[in-house]
Amino acid sequence: MGVNAYPAEPWDLHGHAYIGVWLVPVKDLPAPHSSATRPITLFGRGIVSAAFFVYEQPSPLTYDEIMSTVLVRQGWRPRVSITHIWVNSPASRDGGRELWAIPKELADFSVVPHRSYDADGIGSLDVPRVRRLPFGVPLGFRIAQDRAGTLQVSPVRGRIRLGVARGRWSFSPGGPIGFLAGRRPLLTLAARPFRLLFGSR
Repeated sequence: MGVNAYPAEPWDLHGHAYIGVWLVPVKDLPAPHSSATRPITLFGRGIVSAAFFVYEQPSPLTYDEIMSTVLVRQGWRPRVSITHIWVNSPASRDGGRELWAIPKELADFSVVPHRSYDADGIGSLDVPRVRRLPFGVPLGFRIAQDRAGTLQVSPVRGRIRLGVARGRWSFSPGGPIGFLAGRRPLLTLAARPFRLLFGSR
């Protein structure tokens, strides 16, 4: 691979992540990335997540990431819409955009694994404690993104070791994930470690 080259799909990704889950009033929800999907709502609220991912060896690319997603439906099929996302790898940015229409941007990160995570001007997370399950669980879902007016659906599958964290999230009110500023998550999940196969074979 060249300096900004990226691997072919699927990407065999390894690392750890912390995922917060919020119920956000429909009026404050970010729009799904594709107009071909609709938010899944519960009593006038949509299901939003924000997450820090750290991709580690033996992943084909190693980098940090923050994203926000909205749970949506394509007809009656549940999907995940990635509405905002930043990485500190040009290769990951380019690959995400070109392979799966994921709108990755670049940002600066400060990470102390399993302690603190910060994406400059976007959001931060402090992790004082995690309770982990003693076994791994399988995971599978599909992301749904817009590519020039056409819906692109891509598979993600893998295995994670889940836990529940007591995380303290913070988002800049004027920042791109400001719709979560001041809101308390329902819960914060830990995926440490995970292995995800992202994309089609």
